[in-house]
Amino acid sequence: MPTNESTTESAEERRVRSTHDVNAMPPLTRAIPLGLQHVLAMFVGNVTVPIIIAGAADLPPDQTAFMIQAAMFVAGVATLVQSLGLGPIGARLPIVMGTSFGFVPVLIPIAVGMGLPAALGAALCGGIAMALVGLFLPIFRFLFPPVVTGTFVVMLGVLLMPVGLAYWGGGFGAADFGATHNLLLGALVLVVTLGLHQFGRGIWSETAPLIGLVAGYAAASAFGYISFDRIGDASWLSLPVPMYIGLEFHLAAIIPVVLLAIVTCAESIGDIVGTTAGGLDREPTAKELSGGVMADGLASVFAAIFNAFPQISFSQNVGMVALTGVVSRYVVAIGGLFLLLAGLVPKLGAIISSIPNAVLGGAVVIMFGMIASAGIKMLSHIEFNKRNMVIIGVALSMAIGLPAQEGLYAGFSDNVKAIIESGLIPGAIAAIVLNLILPQRDREFRDSI
Repeated sequence: MPTNESTTESAEERRVRSTHDVNAMPPLTRAIPLGLQHVLAMFVGNVTVPIIIAGAADLPPDQTAFMIQAAMFVAGVATLVQSLGLGPIGARLPIVMGTSFGFVPVLIPIAVGMGLPAALGAALCGGIAMALVGLFLPIFRFLFPPVVTGTFVVMLGVLLMPVGLAYWGGGFGAADFGATHNLLLGALVLVVTLGLHQFGRGIWSETAPLIGLVAGYAAASAFGYISFDRIGDASWLSLPVPMYIGLEFHLAAIIPVVLLAIVTCAESIGDIVGTTAGGLDREPTAKELSGGVMADGLASVFAAIFNAFPQISFSQNVGMVALTGVVSRYVVAIGGLFLLLAGLVPKLGAIISSIPNAVLGGAVVIMFGMIASAGIKMLSHIEFNKRNMVIIGVALSMAIGLPAQEGLYAGFSDNVKAIIESGLIPGAIAAIVLNLILPQRDREFRDSI
């Protein structure tokens, strides 16, 4: 007969395996809150893109609301495909999908100058290009050795850190940016999350970000910083309508979006690598990379048909995986179901979107830092010879330095500016090119003397 101690230990091992095994399904009592916290971290960012583009195109409020619902519905479907897989499509990893910010600077002038159908038509073509890159990615896997992918992930975390602090301050362009109540709300979320993560056990540690967000939301509500009017006004059901806005194809719109889509695949690769490094302590397989990028592309095609913008893996989720250690793809799939429901039930979406930016900021500041930590962990496995150090150093210089000095590329076209301002794309190109052209002879030279 097994002892009580061994029985308890066995149960604990099963509990850990259920959340720390990518292919295990935890009990629903654990999986639902864990899946919910993955979604909360990216929810506002997902709906911000349609709000920005709709505002620039001067769309009426009802059409803007329709596009917000479409963004949530599409993100939910894309997350399910990415995490669970559909044939060769999907990484089958704990990856949350959402609307990409990277396309905003390119899509705004298209939506304003040519109309929203032209922007969606160009986005559809960009999705096809991304899917083709994913299909043939195994052939080009040599372009992404650990020194390149590790640098990608570090850049991703570093470039997102200012975004996290902007959320903490109240959000970009907020009238009360930096106000004391915003700083205190973010600090509350930060302290609760870190305290539970470091000193809590079991579910308390794993759901630390969710509990931190709930604590921040409760405090914001108690002091009157949340408006519940939108929740009351929101309807209970809104079904997606494919081709409601329509698609138009203009070469002048398609070319810049397709080029940006191809380069943006580097960001997707960085997210996949960051997820496996931070949660599974390994490099992704060729199948995971190929399936993941293909899912991004085909999800973007699906998004355009359903009146939404290009989809990509959300970097916040990389930090969440690294922070909590929860890597079950079924947990993320539950988060995807929640997103899908939010896209069908506007009242549910209104509740989530009422979370103040400062509350989100207290959580994502930790997550973005964890992304950079995951990249550093990846780089710790490579040899820090002069070749690799140059690749890392120059790539970081391009990623961080170029966006900070707009005058250097002020004379370029808007499309080129959009690529440079992303930071990640010029940094990724620098890392890939240097890895190809710098001779790998440092070790052989030292071994010969």
